[in-house]
Amino acid sequence: MCDPGHAPFPEGPAGSREFLEFRRKVCESEMLSAAMERLLEAIRFSGRLSIVVQNGRVLKSGYEEGYFCRRKQRPLLS
Repeated sequence: MCDPGHAPFPEGPAGSREFLEFRRKVCESEMLSAAMERLLEAIRFSGRLSIVVQNGRVLKSGYEEGYFCRRKQRPLLS
């Protein structure tokens, strides 16, 4: 998905630098601000965050708790 040698869109002079920076941030998991990451860590959030963007603006956002569920601690062998 994040192959630096492959661009999903043809690169041209208009906006190519911005698009490459966008891809870099997605690939390196730099999607959230440092403040949001600290907040998620403080509340020990485990789940899925999602955003929908249209024409560069956030249209919708949400979260899903319990995406990662812990099983009761059971021995692997009975």
